Amino acid sequence: MYRLTYGNTNTYLIMGARGGLLVDTGYAGTLPAFYQALKKEGLQVRDIAYVMATHYHPDHCGLIGELTRQGVQLPLVDGQQEHVHFADGIFARDRLPYVPVQEAGARVIRCEESRAFLKSLGIDGEIFSTSSHSPDSVSLILDSGECLVGDLEPYEYLAAYEENEPLKKDWEAVLARHPKRICYAHVNEKAL
Repeated sequence: MYRLTYGNTNTYLIMGARGGLLVDTGYAGTLPAFYQALKKEGLQVRDIAYVMATHYHPDHCGLIGELTRQGVQLPLVDGQQEHVHFADGIFARDRLPYVPVQEAGARVIRCEESRAFLKSLGIDGEIFSTSSHSPDSVSLILDSGECLVGDLEPYEYLAAYEENEPLKKDWEAVLARHPKRICYAHVNEKAL
């Protein structure tokens, strides 16, 4: 797994035996920096078979439209379809170079099917809902123990959210999968 740093959102490329899965892409307008981050790791866009967002906020999906135009496939986890265009108005307002996501060609998968989908890439893991941040938020855990949680509030902050049952349930779902390392979108990774 590669951590690509080129903006304010951690982007992860998980390499499987039959293709790579890019998780989150950062903001629109960062494509040149993304290319440089790939090059630094000795990678190219053709190494990416699929690109997905942990959720469709602007700092997680800004390059998806551009990458799918280059042949990268888009899996949409059930529940994400109605949120795909959440950021469109923000990018238009900010006048950023943005290619809207074309969900018509996306492969829709249910969380229950995610293990088989990932296995088709040669990746052992699963995708599951962690919707306390936003209704379309998902996390991905690899069987090796790395868990990509997007914008899920850090576990250390849980005590500050005593009345936040959805956040507690999300962390219960994460911890039930026995992660060894939590990979956040905006803070440093944390070993457990």
